[in-house]
Amino acid sequence: MVHDFNSYIAARLLLAGVLGGLVGLERELRHKPAGLRTNMLICFGAALFTIISYEMAGNVGGDHTRIAAQIIPGIGFIGAGVVIRGRGGVVGITSAATIFVIASVGMAVGAGMFVTAIFATLILLVALVFLGVAEERFGLHMRLMTFRLIAEDPTVLSRAHKIVEEAGIQAHRWHSHRGDEGIVVEFDADVSYPQERDLMEKLAALKVRCDVRSV
Repeated sequence: MVHDFNSYIAARLLLAGVLGGLVGLERELRHKPAGLRTNMLICFGAALFTIISYEMAGNVGGDHTRIAAQIIPGIGFIGAGVVIRGRGGVVGITSAATIFVIASVGMAVGAGMFVTAIFATLILLVALVFLGVAEERFGLHMRLMTFRLIAEDPTVLSRAHKIVEEAGIQAHRWHSHRGDEGIVVEFDADVSYPQERDLMEKLAALKVRCDVRSV
């Protein structure tokens, strides 16, 4: 009886690890701050604490949800750690939200709500994978990008500034200096994928060498 009971707990923990690993793998492949190990451990830990909370209350008495209730503020602390603000933008919001949801998946597994946990994981993966692709394709997702231009013409700064303004793009951190290859102009801008592509085409018309990278 004890052996069967322990096997049941082990199965729940294993399921939590697998579900957390699936979400973590998606985050890892997209090079996000909270990847495979992070999401797997969070889901596993949330399930384990939920099980411990129930078992301790049953063995020694007390509230069955006392320990499990502390998972939420703890996860909030971890989620805040992956949010970074700087250079005019905030990154890591999606990773923080993912951590919050995957912890709830672990709690559902720990509580024996297997169908709910699996369904929630599928919805989470749909949101991360398919909606992410749709955001980029239809220009719904804004990314903070750094544009870098190199030209011989000293008027490239003013000409580039005009192109950006006409495109209706909010750019900041403009910087220019003379390098070994000529005049170097750099600026940051929040752009969607279509905006980035259109802006690169217009800047290329200035007869400059242009590249862009994610901040």
